[in-house]
Amino acid sequence: MNDREIVAMFLARDENAIKAVSEKYKSYCAKIAANILGSYDEAEDCVNDALMRAWESIPPHKPTMLSTFMGKLTRNIAINMRRQSLAQKRGSGEAELVFEELSELIPSGGSVERELDMKELTRTINDFLYTLPEQARNIFICRYWYCDSIHDIAKEFAVSKNKVYVTLNRTRKKLCGYLRKEGYEL
Repeated sequence: MNDREIVAMFLARDENAIKAVSEKYKSYCAKIAANILGSYDEAEDCVNDALMRAWESIPPHKPTMLSTFMGKLTRNIAINMRRQSLAQKRGSGEAELVFEELSELIPSGGSVERELDMKELTRTINDFLYTLPEQARNIFICRYWYCDSIHDIAKEFAVSKNKVYVTLNRTRKKLCGYLRKEGYEL
């Protein structure tokens, strides 16, 4: 079943849409959640929450890229679950490393103004990513969007772990320079 048909089922409030999206994207979403949460049991709960959130969100949303929509829902839910878990106890996982690596580039605080700033920052980072060679861009996205481990990225791109580290480090430095040039204070 293609994405348009699944979205149409959601829009028609056909409960089979949940089953269809689950069959198509459950493993994709579970990988994203497990990378962030560090646990496949928690990832399963996260994916179930994402499926429910999709049911609640479509309509009014009508995603054109269902995979991206589901990935973003899953990622946001997993990050929130991770934050709640860390507030209760200290844990380990790939997400802490990812957030630590990017911490110097992301402003902190919370307000409506910050939300607007974050949307603009997101647009600026996306613009930056399209200035990169494809492999460097994909490595960056695998690490900082999907929270993939260095080992998994190296394996996926058939390069050494050292090459992944170097690529990420250089890309973060380039991003820092790009953000400064765009007027961001880091």
